[in-house]
Amino acid sequence: MSKIANAAQNEASIMAKGDLQYKEYGRLLLFGIPWPFKHFEIYNNVLTIVSGFLNIKEDDCFMYRISDVELTRSFFQRMAGLSTITCFTSDVTDKTIVMKNVKHGREIKDFIYQESERARIRRRTVNMQDISFGMGDVDLDGDGMADND
Repeated sequence: MSKIANAAQNEASIMAKGDLQYKEYGRLLLFGIPWPFKHFEIYNNVLTIVSGFLNIKEDDCFMYRISDVELTRSFFQRMAGLSTITCFTSDVTDKTIVMKNVKHGREIKDFIYQESERARIRRRTVNMQDISFGMGDVDLDGDGMADND
C-alpha cells in the first residue's frame, strides 16, 4: 500500500472517531503524578484506551456501546483531586472500562454519558437491553430444560 493510501486510510479512521475531547492519563494516587503507561482518549464517537510501555495495546469502545457510567472517589482520591470512572458497556472485549485516578472526573463522566446517549440516538440503538423473554427456549419452572409450547 502506498503512503498516500495509508494517509487517506488514517485520515478516514481519525474522522470516524470524531474530535478529541479529552486526553487523560491514569495517575499515581500519592501525588496525582501522571502515569505515562496508560492513557484514555475520549472522542465524540469512541473511547480509546492506550496502555503499555514496550508493547502498546490500543483498545476502542464505541460510545453507543456504553450503557452506564459511574464515578467513585475514595478519601485519598478526593485529597489528590482524582476520581475513578467506570463505564459499563456491551463491548465484546471489555464489559467494564475502569479509568482509575483521573483528573476532571465529573466533567469526563458527564461528557461520556451525554455523548453515549447522542451516539445511540444517531445510530438508532436506543434500547440496549436484552428483551428476548418469550422468544425462543425459556425455562420457566427452573428444571434446567426449556419449556416449549
